[in-house]
Amino acid sequence: MSYRTPHSLPTVTLDDVRGAQKMLSGVSRVTAMEGSRHLSQLVGAPVHFKCENLQRTGSFKLRGAYVRIAGLLPEERAAGVVAASAGNHAQGVALASSLLGVRSTVFMPVGAPLPKVAATREYGAEVRLHGQVVDETLAAAQEYAHETGAVFIHPFDHPDIIAGQGTVGLEILEQCPELRTLVLGVGGGGLAAGIAVAVKTLRPDVKVIGVQAAGSAAYPPSLAAGHPVSIENPATMADGIKVGRPGDVPFRIIEDLLDDVVTVSEDELSSALLLCLERAKMVVEPAGASPVAALLSRPRDFEGPVVALLSGGNVDPLLMQRILRHGMAAAGRYLSLRLRLTDRPGALATLLGVLSVVDANVLDVGHVRTDPRLGLTEVEVELHLETKGPAHCAEVGAALREAGYTVIG
Repeated sequence: MSYRTPHSLPTVTLDDVRGAQKMLSGVSRVTAMEGSRHLSQLVGAPVHFKCENLQRTGSFKLRGAYVRIAGLLPEERAAGVVAASAGNHAQGVALASSLLGVRSTVFMPVGAPLPKVAATREYGAEVRLHGQVVDETLAAAQEYAHETGAVFIHPFDHPDIIAGQGTVGLEILEQCPELRTLVLGVGGGGLAAGIAVAVKTLRPDVKVIGVQAAGSAAYPPSLAAGHPVSIENPATMADGIKVGRPGDVPFRIIEDLLDDVVTVSEDELSSALLLCLERAKMVVEPAGASPVAALLSRPRDFEGPVVALLSGGNVDPLLMQRILRHGMAAAGRYLSLRLRLTDRPGALATLLGVLSVVDANVLDVGHVRTDPRLGLTEVEVELHLETKGPAHCAEVGAALREAGYTVIG
């Protein structure tokens, strides 16, 4: 028995993508292409960023949403549209609907970041908070569509959505005609499928590589099985590509056209986001930084010139703060350690003096005096330090040992 996706499903052609590009003229921005000197040195070839994080609504999602809603029949527009999303798709549908004069209702999880909820409302949608996870929110949106007749706008599993997202690929080929490898994040597959149609039709020599977060990678097992496979409890900070099952329509295209799908860890995502902020001065969400994570983790695997697609920049400030801390730790920029001192006046000051000499910035100090493992005159000190990288961490450790301290954790 064959498990390949049925070929009776609708597909997407280059003409569809070109038609979407004409439809989006004056609506979506032709986003910038920026070079990355740091990544170019690592890869050994030119690396460019396609900056969809600077698109209207902060991500590529406006493209597909606008094309889908613009293609509705008059009676469908009159019934309004409904969507379910924790962020980017919500904002894309809200703005596209407002531009086209269509009423929109967007269901979002109860815990959705407040800035994304506020932005969706400001773009003109009625926001309804429902469910703790996106699956519950999705079910509520589909029930609303069934009850009211509103048209459900799927985030990735529709030919119009795919064609709209594919316009990014046409822009990339125009902006970087010498392109050899295109690296992009993959969630449900709408963006990757649309871009693959555009790029592979016009330039079959270009490699298109998809990237998924390791904790939410449904495409590798699906491609191995020959049909979409659901994974249980997908988990990643990259909520933009946190999808438990590939879409049926994009899966068939990706199966035929993508050259590979690789995975990246949470540490690699954090380091990539930090690099985008520090080196490129780009605010990028974790999903948008996934291609950068792939380049950082395996820089010599990609033939240049390379374009890494920064698909979105909508990240909650509180999450950004946590991710940056995580990224700095993964890059060796934070050092946490525990050691024991004699509990006497001036002992802590002496320790801090050692750290000052090696230029380690103390972020936090904690004392433990009541642990039964401690001697009568001992105190355990926990330190959180900001350092300059792995070599500096080693220097700090050596200085402490030379001063007679024993690090116990």
